[in-house]
Amino acid sequence: MSKMERESSSVANLDARAQLFKALGHPTRLLILNLIDMKPRHGEELAAILKMPPASVSHHLTKLTNAGLLETEKEQYYQVYKLVEGILSKSLGEVVRLEQAGLGNDVEEDAYRQKVLKAFFKHGRLVNIPAQLKKRQIVIEALVEEFELEEEYTEREVNHILVDFHDDVAYLRREFISQGLMKREKGIYKRV
Repeated sequence: MSKMERESSSVANLDARAQLFKALGHPTRLLILNLIDMKPRHGEELAAILKMPPASVSHHLTKLTNAGLLETEKEQYYQVYKLVEGILSKSLGEVVRLEQAGLGNDVEEDAYRQKVLKAFFKHGRLVNIPAQLKKRQIVIEALVEEFELEEEYTEREVNHILVDFHDDVAYLRREFISQGLMKREKGIYKRV
């Protein structure tokens, strides 16, 4: 699947989730769902129970069906509506979380982070260290990614890696420690 197809699929998935919440956002539709949860029903039966015109009930049933909550079966002359298997057993978290929709890996990196990195790095080199804490944290987090997790580095090795990015290696080392991204014991640095 190409990136464009994945993005299109991701957008469609988000739209489907939004339609689900729109469908649930009407009191009559919630009542219809509860009635159908008790047992499958046809439109005329629901209209009689709710004392509503069949056309209004049909409109609500269409919204619920389009949102993926209901499915229909033909029984003699009637379309009988029933809940989609397992639809109400999903938690709100399962419906909302992007990772479970396959979107977590497709969503582009945070635009603000990209903007900050683009502003402070030119040709792979840190042009200056941001004064603002939030921007400085983003820059320091990007720099610490140059180090392997749990691997030990001497101060000289850390300096050798950091000098490619900026001349003030002592300041960058201190930031790694103060932000809790690295720990230092007896002159040995380790990314945590």
